[in-house]
Amino acid sequence: MLKFRLLALTFVLILFGCASDKPTLSGVDGSAIPPAFARFPDIPFPSEAYIDLDETKALGSGENWIGSLTFKTPYNASNVFDFYVSEMPKLKWVEVATVRAKISQMTYVRNNRAVQILIVIDNGSSAKVTITAIPNASGIGQ
Repeated sequence: MLKFRLLALTFVLILFGCASDKPTLSGVDGSAIPPAFARFPDIPFPSEAYIDLDETKALGSGENWIGSLTFKTPYNASNVFDFYVSEMPKLKWVEVATVRAKISQMTYVRNNRAVQILIVIDNGSSAKVTITAIPNASGIGQ
């Protein structure tokens, strides 16, 4: 029941963001951010990415959200990995660890938060990405 409520809340938050009359925001690279991603301004998203509502479970917005965002992108896993290596520091995220492999993992910290980025090959030419944000009480990267 709790899982259903979290999913319903996430869906409502995403729809609320889509219904806004605000102009489309720009990403770190100047590309347009789809409305579903606009509630997460502290994370860069590749252009043409689309959120997977069935696998996304996130609470909150802005720079205080927690949970997991899952999205698919038409870019291959290697390009997505390079995108995050390049873009995360621009938003003041500090790299803790990265593993580039068939399933790539990246960990970043900033202030009182940590994110893990998991990049999986969806098929040969696209990737599925899951970004999980949690509180960071370790003090690393602060």
